[in-house]
Amino acid sequence: MSEISPHILIIDDDPAILELMSLILEGEGNYRVTAVEIVFEDVAAIERLQPDLILLDFLTQGRQTGWTLLQKLKLYRPTKDIPVVLCTAALQDVKEQEPVLTQKGIPILYKPFDVDELLHVVEQALTATHSSDKV
Repeated sequence: MSEISPHILIIDDDPAILELMSLILEGEGNYRVTAVEIVFEDVAAIERLQPDLILLDFLTQGRQTGWTLLQKLKLYRPTKDIPVVLCTAALQDVKEQEPVLTQKGIPILYKPFDVDELLHVVEQALTATHSSDKV
């Protein structure tokens, strides 16, 4: 990773989750965080933010908008290589997609999570990306 702290974009419709994740990641001292309560429909807006990692809620406002956004991100050339961690409390919905996500290297962070789980999945995702850049 570069000398600059990694930039993490958190997308979730729950302000409490946004605040919690932001506090944990910023409190760790290693991450710059942008937290948004909406799901961007325009992946170019995400590209402009230049995140090193996206923590994306699977269900927002009761719909699978996170899943739709994930698909858009992976199809859009400028964002396809940004690692994404799918975050969810919708265990059953995601369990059906888990084999595909695992095959694509997209980790899942199940809510509720603890501090160590969040930090571990973030570090793993950033490390995996950094390692693949060297190959």
